[in-house]
Amino acid sequence: MVLYFHPIGYGPGKDDNLIYVGKDKHENEDLIKYGLPQDIWFHVSDLSSVHVYLRLPQGQTMNDISPENLDDCIQLVKANSITGNKTNNIDVVYTPWSNLKKTACMEVGQVGFHSNKLVKKVRVEKRINDIVNRLNKTKQELYPDLAAEREHYDRGIRAVRKAEVQDTRKAEKAAKDEEQRQADLRSYKNVMTVCLGC
Repeated sequence: MVLYFHPIGYGPGKDDNLIYVGKDKHENEDLIKYGLPQDIWFHVSDLSSVHVYLRLPQGQTMNDISPENLDDCIQLVKANSITGNKTNNIDVVYTPWSNLKKTACMEVGQVGFHSNKLVKKVRVEKRINDIVNRLNKTKQELYPDLAAEREHYDRGIRAVRKAEVQDTRKAEKAAKDEEQRQADLRSYKNVMTVCLGC
């Protein structure tokens, strides 16, 4: 089961600007495995907490997260950390999903990072109940097929790339044909020849 929350800016029928959370550490494994490139992962630094993901619109990066969405995510992480929820002045780390590193020797739900340079840290002074309560009112418990969702996403990316390659080939062929046409116009190839022996 995955818990979904609607942050500020969420629109019905859209997959972007959506916050989602694994119910437990075993579900976090699937979220780690089947995340999307536009997902941003949040976690309380050095403490146990849920893994919170923010799905951004296609083409946006971690640097494009609005302050409101950032507050929503960090408050949700803080509220769902047993120790972090009771402690003021905690740090929350966040990074793109693609920066998460999972090795066979790690425990269930545990992750590392490919590059620490892609990890950002933000200080959370205290829990803001208004934000947490607003998010909890939008909470939905769903049972998505994460593998199928990832395959659907990958299929769409492959289709876009295939169309781009076909468009590039068409443009290259049109340019080559035009170049040949221009060369033919400049040459004497098509000038009428007169048969002198006739």
